[in-house]
Amino acid sequence: MSVAKIIEISCESSKSFEDAIQSGIMRASKTIHNIKGAWVKEQQVVIDNNKITMYRVDLKVTFVLDQ
Repeated sequence: MSVAKIIEISCESSKSFEDAIQSGIMRASKTIHNIKGAWVKEQQVVIDNNKITMYRVDLKVTFVLDQ
């Protein structure tokens, strides 16, 4: 029997939402093992002078605990 845990992380990128998601998962995988999935809880953009300057996402990341 496996036990999974869900954590919430926030990440950002100046390129895109997709880049923010990928960089967030890459960073989380440095300290969290057995990541099995993630879903986007929320997306936001930062706007400066009528241009998007930052893409932010809140992710819920699921991983299986070591036995």
